[in-house]
Amino acid sequence: MTDLHLGAKAPDLTFSTVSKSTKPVVALEGSAFVLFFYPKAGTSGCTAEVVGFSEHHADFAAMGITVLGVSPDSPAKLERFRDKHGVVVELVSDEDLRLAQGWGVWVEKSMYGRRFMGVERAIFLVDANGKVAEIWRKVKVNGHVDAVLETARRVMGR
Repeated sequence: MTDLHLGAKAPDLTFSTVSKSTKPVVALEGSAFVLFFYPKAGTSGCTAEVVGFSEHHADFAAMGITVLGVSPDSPAKLERFRDKHGVVVELVSDEDLRLAQGWGVWVEKSMYGRRFMGVERAIFLVDANGKVAEIWRKVKVNGHVDAVLETARRVMGR
């Protein structure tokens, strides 16, 4: 598991978005980005989170920040999810868990006394220099998009 911390260089990983563009994270250098991990498209919490980021897409874009949502769902499932909910942020399928492992969010979880591996809901704000500017772990869905936006404005000086 990767131990990312504030000021660390963002992992150099390649991914494909649901819109079929393949972008290496390093290609985003020179512009800031938010990478948010969520466990499963279509569940109530994950839907609220993705829709929340979509609702603020223009606010992030105005600061030059790209927003990317990552889940272990298949591209086909993410396409249906995107279309059903009018999602405008880029969605990334991480079926092989390479991103989740590289960003340190593939973790042991516990529910109803059962232990299992899964994606931790987490958000990373990466500045234009490719450095991790802020990390939110074990995110609670309500209100956190506003917190990310507020922090982004402060960090980006806008």
